[in-house]
Amino acid sequence: MTTRVSSHQALQVTTTTSVMAQTCAALLFGLIILFAVGFAPMGVAHNAAHDARHSLAFPCH
Repeated sequence: MTTRVSSHQALQVTTTTSVMAQTCAALLFGLIILFAVGFAPMGVAHNAAHDARHSLAFPCH
């Protein structure tokens, strides 16, 4: 007995797998950023935010 998989079914499985991988990667990246900022010394977090504001051309002073 052979089982045939249509290209539509194969595409749907690949898309679902890709979406799950991207979701997990984004969640992991967010947790890493959250903990990195949460445990960073206050001066480091302030300087990083200050530099980011300058790089995006937001006035801060």
